[in-house]
Amino acid sequence: MSVNPTSSNDGGQASVVPRDVRLLHLIFATQGIQNYQDHVPLQLMDFAHRYTTGVLKDALTYNDHSKSTSSGISSSSNSTVNTDDIRLAIAARTNYQFKPTPPKELLLELAQERNSKPLPPVIPKWGLNLPPEKYCLTGKDWDSIDDEDKDNVNSKKQRFN
Repeated sequence: MSVNPTSSNDGGQASVVPRDVRLLHLIFATQGIQNYQDHVPLQLMDFAHRYTTGVLKDALTYNDHSKSTSSGISSSSNSTVNTDDIRLAIAARTNYQFKPTPPKELLLELAQERNSKPLPPVIPKWGLNLPPEKYCLTGKDWDSIDDEDKDNVNSKKQRFN
């Protein structure tokens, strides 16, 4: 769905579009993205707000911790966050929130290793070729009481014979 940032209302007046939404529309246009749903800019703004809020809260925590350890006094009021605290908070979040893509060479190496092993031969038989029963969702992965009773009876018969 193509979105026009300056769509008009029924009265013919141009609707008021927030500055951040206009910026997102411009970013989409510069990247060549023409078709997207109406809620995409709202989702991006929500993500940016939650991420920024979380980073600033973490930075405030790091700042409070550094002030309490350096001065020996816990000063939670009137604390200012500096850029080092923000960089530390961003680095801490980046380590567990965003996973970098593995290098292309590693993926090629793993693909080569995986593809070097031949597939098992296909056994010609009538019907569908299903994997072994233990890998199928329809496979029985439990023992019923009747099966246990039959096994016990068979083992007792074998002992007497």
